[in-house]
Amino acid sequence: MPTETEIDVLVLGGAGVDSIVYVPELPLPYADSYMVPAIETRAGQTGDFVAMGVRALGLRTHHIDLIGADHEGDLIRALHRERGIPFTEALQSNGTKRAVNLVGPDGRRLSLYDNSRAQGTDRLPRATVEALAAVSRHAHVSLTHPCAFALPTLRAAGVSISTDLHDWDGAEPYHEAFAHEADLVFLSTAALADPEKTMRQIAARGRARTVVATAGAEGAHLLVDGELSHVPAATPPAPVVDSNGAGDAFAAAYLFGLLAGEPPLHCARYGTIAGAYACTVPATRTDVIGRERLLSLAAGPPRA
Repeated sequence: MPTETEIDVLVLGGAGVDSIVYVPELPLPYADSYMVPAIETRAGQTGDFVAMGVRALGLRTHHIDLIGADHEGDLIRALHRERGIPFTEALQSNGTKRAVNLVGPDGRRLSLYDNSRAQGTDRLPRATVEALAAVSRHAHVSLTHPCAFALPTLRAAGVSISTDLHDWDGAEPYHEAFAHEADLVFLSTAALADPEKTMRQIAARGRARTVVATAGAEGAHLLVDGELSHVPAATPPAPVVDSNGAGDAFAAAYLFGLLAGEPPLHCARYGTIAGAYACTVPATRTDVIGRERLLSLAAGPPRA
């Protein structure tokens, strides 16, 4: 537990293990069986990827979550050791979160989450969250059930908060606590009929001064203090093979810019570059963009 060293980004939740299956197409037509490339299981869900992303960009990072006393939990512990990311764990009695990701030839992903792992009584230890928040500049909160109960603790500690609502449809009540308690909200336009309307509702009903809606190859929409801007997509530095982790990479790079004092448009530019880079990395790898590469690509002209 850190007592003196400041943490730049405290990541809460989102630790888990994915099994990656490359399929011939999505949606996958019914068949009795398919022959697919090697199915690989590796540590890394949304919180893990944000933590790896900000760590690779040179920010002091700490990750806290509930994981199981199982093989999958060991994979997560090993990942954090390898990446030099301090990890505080609490026991999740039903075992570590896991999912199966189906990935199509165009890089699109369909995730199947094992909903049996979470329990309604799961909580991150309040005293531990308080101690970590007290020495943190910023907290990024994953969209997992126990993290909702940590939001008031983070708010009381005075730390700035971000969250990612992923493919929220703008109506599902579960997401609202996260949407309304964060100062910075990320989400995808994937399930939004009217992205601007949802972004403005988040800002009007909650604390967020900045809302970012990522739109894949269309770039991102940025709402700051009521002013809406569009950020063009970055050109991927290699062929697109997989969209896994692109949103997490965007969030990590945006936070890098934010904590460096960059204006929101620059932060979002970093995000589009990191997200595009993530799409060139197969989901079976846990490769994230580093600081030198990000800054080098950001120095070039944006795509029109």
